[in-house]
Amino acid sequence: MCAESRSLIVVVADEPELLKIITEQLTTAGFSVQSYAPGIPAERFLHDNVASLLLIDLTSPDPSGSDLYCTLEQQGLNVPILFITGNSLAEERLKKIKRGAADGLSKPLNYPDLLTRIHAMLHQAKVKAATPITPKPVPAPFNLRGAQIDPGLGEILFSNGTRHKIGRKEIGILASLNAHRGVVITRKELLQAVWGMHADLQSRSLDQYIVKIRRMYARQGLTLDCLKTVHGVGYLFAPPPFS
Repeated sequence: MCAESRSLIVVVADEPELLKIITEQLTTAGFSVQSYAPGIPAERFLHDNVASLLLIDLTSPDPSGSDLYCTLEQQGLNVPILFITGNSLAEERLKKIKRGAADGLSKPLNYPDLLTRIHAMLHQAKVKAATPITPKPVPAPFNLRGAQIDPGLGEILFSNGTRHKIGRKEIGILASLNAHRGVVITRKELLQAVWGMHADLQSRSLDQYIVKIRRMYARQGLTLDCLKTVHGVGYLFAPPPFS
């Protein structure tokens, strides 16, 4: 069984040996793996990178694993999560963060079972992401900060002549920001405009796509520093006139 296009799995556990074995097993199975002891480094990595799945050990006396989950959830996390359980402490933490037994895999870990669960969760996430939303009119081409976006062609053309294909999520975000220049657009408005009326309002996917778009511009020597995060509300896109 091959890994889904080198999916990135982030593993958070405080037992060095467990962390090492899980990393080896997942790497051998073809996944990209980023491993951390619980704490700030994992949170920073997840803030700047799009992970395919998060694997967190809840059995440790150290509460950092569940604390990490709670922090990311508050930020709108939208990544499949598999918890390592197997003791009363882990079960209690699952209850506190309102996750059920279906989200956990008990120690001692059976690694074929672990891989099967991971593949199943990634497949489920892929199917969910591919579920079509209500069709919308295709926006006309528009210019945004040194680039022309053509929604019909699914392309972005930068002023230096570089042309890239981009997905409908990126196009939807850019089109919504362009339509709300100089005014705050709430997370709810932006999520529903791009993901549909039934979008998960706690999703962190929006933040991940914003990071991706900023990096796409940065690679061409352009900046989106005029796109501001209005904490707890949404985003403000306030570029200079005619840009």
